[in-house]
Amino acid sequence: MPKMKTNSSAKKRFKLTGTGKIKRKHAFKSHILTKKSKKRKLKLTHDTLVHKSDESNVKLMLRLK
Repeated sequence: MPKMKTNSSAKKRFKLTGTGKIKRKHAFKSHILTKKSKKRKLKLTHDTLVHKSDESNVKLMLRLK
């Protein structure tokens, strides 16, 4: 039986925390930044967690489930 492959795009986008939650980056922080406020850009800088409803799909892509 062949090995299950991890989704390559998912392994680049998500990291696992020590408690088993999944970290992700915010979108809308790569270009066209001049019209966005400093406050908005600062909030987009910080990592956040994947929502509970999406967690199972991400775990499946990362082959954690």
